[in-house]
Amino acid sequence: MNDIWWQTEGRGNCHLVLLHGWGLNAEVWRGVSAELGSHFTLHLVDLPGFGRSRGFGGMSLEAMAECVLRRAPDRAVWLGWSLGGLVASRAALAQPERVQALVTVASSPCFSAREGWPGIKPEVLGDFQQQLSENFQRTVERFLALQTLGTASAREDARMLKHTVLALPVPEMAALNGGLEILKTADLREPLRRLNVPFLRLYGYLDGLVPRRVAPALDALWPRSRSQIFAKAAHAPFISHPAEFCQALAAFRQTLTR
Repeated sequence: MNDIWWQTEGRGNCHLVLLHGWGLNAEVWRGVSAELGSHFTLHLVDLPGFGRSRGFGGMSLEAMAECVLRRAPDRAVWLGWSLGGLVASRAALAQPERVQALVTVASSPCFSAREGWPGIKPEVLGDFQQQLSENFQRTVERFLALQTLGTASAREDARMLKHTVLALPVPEMAALNGGLEILKTADLREPLRRLNVPFLRLYGYLDGLVPRRVAPALDALWPRSRSQIFAKAAHAPFISHPAEFCQALAAFRQTLTR
């Protein structure tokens, strides 16, 4: 059985599992890992098929969550960005007794636009799948550019994300297609209504992939969860606004110890 790449660092007495987004790897957290490591023991993960976690192929959301759960410490805070938010959410639903709290960053329980629900048009995600087979690098670069669009540091942030992808072996094509399929089809809106662990949702006001209208919609659907919107951030607030991002997590951690 293949194993995923996993690195533990930091000195906090609270465990924090960090899950990256589509096409990327755990190196996206390097800009905040030193500060977060003063509050948490960090568990940096390359999701199956991405970064240094090789030989997995395409996986369902459930299989991906189970793969991470096998390595995760008990009673950790799970934080997932974008696609990673779906994986963290599925893990919390599968084994809530092992999850102390859930944090999603620029994520949605349903990324695809549906009737009465804001999101990415399914045909756009379908186009990405088609373009992947034709030109991998251009397709990933286009997706990364969408994640930073509108912020004051958009060009620098996109360059950092691109470097994160290219610094390691490119993700496996089956994993990229599988991830897009998850983004296109997953819908955890109703299952997460039953979740009974502390739940924080972080958003970027300028996010072009997860519309800010998702936040109040989920405030109403999941009244036990809390949301926070970074006013000048897009899809990667931990890159464009690292200090504010770390402050939000440190404050959330304090609520868990009361």
